[in-house]
Amino acid sequence: MSVVLQQFARAPVPGRVKTRMQPALSPGEACALHEQLVLWTTRSLLQAHLGPVELWTAGGGDHALFQQCLSEGVSRLCVQQGVDLGERMQHALTAGLQKAGRVVLVGSDCPWIDRAYLELAVQALERDDIVLGPALDGGFVLIAARCALRRGVFDGVSWGTDTVLAETLARAAEAGYSTALLPPLQDIDRPDDLAAWRVLLAAVSGSGGRSGGGALGFVGTDP
Repeated sequence: MSVVLQQFARAPVPGRVKTRMQPALSPGEACALHEQLVLWTTRSLLQAHLGPVELWTAGGGDHALFQQCLSEGVSRLCVQQGVDLGERMQHALTAGLQKAGRVVLVGSDCPWIDRAYLELAVQALERDDIVLGPALDGGFVLIAARCALRRGVFDGVSWGTDTVLAETLARAAEAGYSTALLPPLQDIDRPDDLAAWRVLLAAVSGSGGRSGGGALGFVGTDP
């Protein structure tokens, strides 16, 4: 069954991205971190070779960062549509399922999503309608689907809180969908997460780096 990989990302504007990193990071540093994570995620999806990669943007699809992602192999840039995150995800997933039998959607905050994790999601879709990759903070870093989702799955979810995963699971069950959970992963959202990010960068540097990673100009700013 064919697979489409989708990535959500906001345009990197200082003061509008990674705001929870402030004041540990300046607006400019937080924005640079956001750009690094967007590129990291894009490259992880492309290197997985599971299907075409779509980058769904918000805040300005013509930004140089998104054009770089396009030049590196992203199949197309799409504009997120909806009044909240739930509507935007539902729209993207529905669009993906018009082209493929499986859709896997990720954000740009979790650099631990790799080919093996994505493959787990695709495999789980053989049994269940919806697959979620939990985040350690109570949200989720990945959602995958094999059928169009009704709006009720995302209605009333308290986005940005530690109950996002639990609320989404409850609404999916109420709507009659079967669900599966992947192993939880950490995302990079708050100053406390920066230590794990630096450890990951050090590990990658020590192993010779990832493909294209040297071009990112990573910073390991201390909180």
